[in-house]
Amino acid sequence: MESITSKAEDVVKSFLAKDGSGHDWWHIHRVRNNALMLAKAYPQADLQVVELAALLHDMGDYKLHNNDVEAGNQFLNETINSLGVDNELGKRILEVIAQVSYKGAGVETDTTTIEAAIVQDADRLDAVGAIGVARAFAYGGSKHRLMYDPDQKPESHDDFESYRNAEGTTINHFYEK
Repeated sequence: MESITSKAEDVVKSFLAKDGSGHDWWHIHRVRNNALMLAKAYPQADLQVVELAALLHDMGDYKLHNNDVEAGNQFLNETINSLGVDNELGKRILEVIAQVSYKGAGVETDTTTIEAAIVQDADRLDAVGAIGVARAFAYGGSKHRLMYDPDQKPESHDDFESYRNAEGTTINHFYEK
């Protein structure tokens, strides 16, 4: 019988197989590996929650669902249900995922569990360095955003909605983040 983790990996690989926005399988692979490495320092962390949340953290991302938050949430819930996880584990995975993603410059993204902190840190580690820069430009290009415009200044966001609806340049994203 295939494990829940193996099923999740297969579903994620299939869903992200053709992604060109920087939210591809290899991003997920790096986040999972980083999360599991970080989790070793926290023996109280639930490794199953960490690994499944890391694997599934972008499945409901609005950016992969035509900027539709509700469609993304529904898809994530359906994906988790299709894996056959029990309700308690499913709720814990969803709680972690809700706290992982960047929500905009100036928007607090506090974590409430060690598992959420671990997966959030792992995801953010993948957003820095050469790979993070490449991913930002891949995403900007996939959304037909300008790379740079000196007349467009970086902006702070009051909430997630203003961040989600912003159409700033890719270079500004680095200053905002």
